[in-house]
Amino acid sequence: MAHPTQLGLQDAASPVMEELLHFHDHALMIVFLISTLVLYIIVAMISTKLTNKYVLDSQEIEIIWTILPAVVLILIALPSLRILYLMDEINDPHITIKAMGHQWYWSYEYTDYEDLGFDSYMIPTQDLTPGQFRLLEADHRMVIPLNSPIRVLVSAEDVLHSWAVPALGVKMDAVPGRLNQTAFITSRPGVFYGQCSEICGANHSFMPIVVEVVPLEHFENWSSFMLQDA
Repeated sequence: MAHPTQLGLQDAASPVMEELLHFHDHALMIVFLISTLVLYIIVAMISTKLTNKYVLDSQEIEIIWTILPAVVLILIALPSLRILYLMDEINDPHITIKAMGHQWYWSYEYTDYEDLGFDSYMIPTQDLTPGQFRLLEADHRMVIPLNSPIRVLVSAEDVLHSWAVPALGVKMDAVPGRLNQTAFITSRPGVFYGQCSEICGANHSFMPIVVEVVPLEHFENWSSFMLQDA
């Protein structure tokens, strides 16, 4: 989850998010270099006493400020396209989970298990226990195994929603009547929080997403327990 006064992005919990963090740093360095160059040119132009009012054009300068931006765009576009293709890859997922957005809660269905599904509501502030996070905790978490390819099918029952977990590098729109899909692999255990990222009505801020990543053995115990209660 994010922290107060946090400057950077959340720590990565999936390989895709690690790539996104690297790309963010890469693009930020380019922005800093361009900003420094532009600031230097501005200062040099307003502080110099050298003038030449007879210069109307310069072929060399035209070539430089045409080629240089093109090179910068290529340096940004190539890694960006690589990450886009990586995010679209879905290879033999171990588990498929259907996440359905409602006003205003999420419901999850583990399609590989018969009768394994539940609704996930936000825990009201007055019911929180010490250590739980306000507006982020849910009464049922989406539990998944560690280091396993997970496919999430995302849709909505009523209006537009968006299923997003920043630490996993996942954000997928939930559109009524449409089935979108995304995939990820978790690289470390933990509890990761997200929220609906599409304005969906009065209680838009009160439908959190909680993903709990556990070892495979713990996931099997949890799924068996949930199936017994179903």
